[in-house]
Amino acid sequence: MRNYVALIIVSLVVATVARAQSNNQIEPPKKANARAAATPAPTGDPFDGATVEKMAGQCVTLETELGPIDIAIMPENAPEAARNFLNLSATGALDTTTFSRVVKGFVIQGGNLQTSEKWSEALAKRMSHHLPDEPGLVKHVRGIVSMARTDEPNSATTHFFILVAPAPHLDSTFAAFGTVTRGMEVVDAINQAPSDGEKPDKPVKINHAVVSPCKK
Repeated sequence: MRNYVALIIVSLVVATVARAQSNNQIEPPKKANARAAATPAPTGDPFDGATVEKMAGQCVTLETELGPIDIAIMPENAPEAARNFLNLSATGALDTTTFSRVVKGFVIQGGNLQTSEKWSEALAKRMSHHLPDEPGLVKHVRGIVSMARTDEPNSATTHFFILVAPAPHLDSTFAAFGTVTRGMEVVDAINQAPSDGEKPDKPVKINHAVVSPCKK
């Protein structure tokens, strides 16, 4: 009788231990050399590091409310100004900005990213980046696109202007980086629109800027 009771007790103990083990499964240890998920490398703008030769084959179309303005890039004279303009166009930074300054018979000026309908911290950061001065031999004649800046050295950011008339006093001082190949009638219309001094009554918007290889 005692042996029978002892056998029952042993059986109950074994069953209890087995249930405890099944309810407390131990996960296998993680490999010591397991690697964390790779962090994607930050990407720059499309024309960062582009050669002068590559930039020279690019044209920018500013699709404005009054029609398109085609600009052929001339990076040989001002490579950093050209790169900046191409990047602003290719990334959409110029989309929905306006020509916020006009001087009758002289220039129209765009590139003020604060006029964008998509104004953001990223656009503010772009406007804080200053470009080196790149005065060159290109004459500032009608149709030339050049960087606007203050009297301070290396103060150009994102503002650019298009000339509607020759401005020889800008030669060897401002960074000319492009020329209008089609759409000067649009530039003239923007320049002649009603304004209060240099501020247009209704600034003309750039709906979209497109970068593409120049047509030969």
